Amino acid sequence: MSRVVHFEIQAEDVERAKTFYADVFGWTYEDYSQMVGSPYFGIVTGSGDEPGINGGLLPRPAATPGEGQGTNAFVCTMGVGDYDVTEQKILEAGGRVALPKCALPGMAWQGYYLDTEGNTFGIHQPDPEAR
Repeated sequence: MSRVVHFEIQAEDVERAKTFYADVFGWTYEDYSQMVGSPYFGIVTGSGDEPGINGGLLPRPAATPGEGQGTNAFVCTMGVGDYDVTEQKILEAGGRVALPKCALPGMAWQGYYLDTEGNTFGIHQPDPEAR
């Protein structure tokens, strides 16, 4: 079974969003921009001995949906044991590729999909050999 292991927040103004979540929830950030090749900040939501997950904050790649145009939400990522097998299951169940599999060098394989309702989600397979 796959559990949610990561979430992402897209923002029009990353610095404004960082300030908001730090002020409201006390979240801190780690700059992963160099690792992923684009602006990306890891969100640390608490200490490792507390239940919960960490996430990421990145620039929004498209316009923000206007009010009354549906949900504007976080993207959750599920940890998987075998990326390719999971991708095949997604496609067989009617899902579609949103952003194809890519390496987070030295860390994992990551990709994004659309479910049958058009919702975005990610899958993540840890792999220190990912290149």
